[in-house]
Amino acid sequence: MTTDDVLAGVGPRLRRLRKEREVTLAALSETTGISVSTLSRLESGLRKPSLELLLPIAQAHQVPLDELVGAPPAGDPRVRAKPMERFGRTFLPLTRQPGGLQAFKVVEPKRKLEPEPRTHEGYEWLYVLSGKLRLVLGDHDVVLGAGEAAEFDTRVPHWFGSTGEGPVEFLSLFGPQGERMHVRARPKRT
Repeated sequence: MTTDDVLAGVGPRLRRLRKEREVTLAALSETTGISVSTLSRLESGLRKPSLELLLPIAQAHQVPLDELVGAPPAGDPRVRAKPMERFGRTFLPLTRQPGGLQAFKVVEPKRKLEPEPRTHEGYEWLYVLSGKLRLVLGDHDVVLGAGEAAEFDTRVPHWFGSTGEGPVEFLSLFGPQGERMHVRARPKRT
């Protein structure tokens, strides 16, 4: 669809919307401050729509500007993750912008590692998709199963990885400014 095609559809769309709402050109003119003749020419396609004309009309009808213009849909919303290998894990980024809250799907292979807790600024949230994830957080050593989540301040010494029984897949959301996710998993009582 070309720009001319989009613009050609604006007039009929304006007329249909006005008639559906049972508003006269005179009443719309009074509300928007746009002359009746300009509104009529917009609807008939004799005047090209401009932002200065469409904004007050959108406000008068209480609709988004996109609805008046019939804008083509935005680009493909899917995130096309490019896997990257780090520390023996596969990370699939689920967010596009650098900085701020970051989301990853992480695939940890079956391996038994000795925990080496570390600290850094931020806040992290983990959600296990499949397998078992061992989380060492301060004095706690817990195992999270599929469907369980944990969140923590990353200034607390922490480490997470496979239990050694099999691979684990999990989601990791990390906020460098300490954004909180408000979902908590309780450790199992033994």
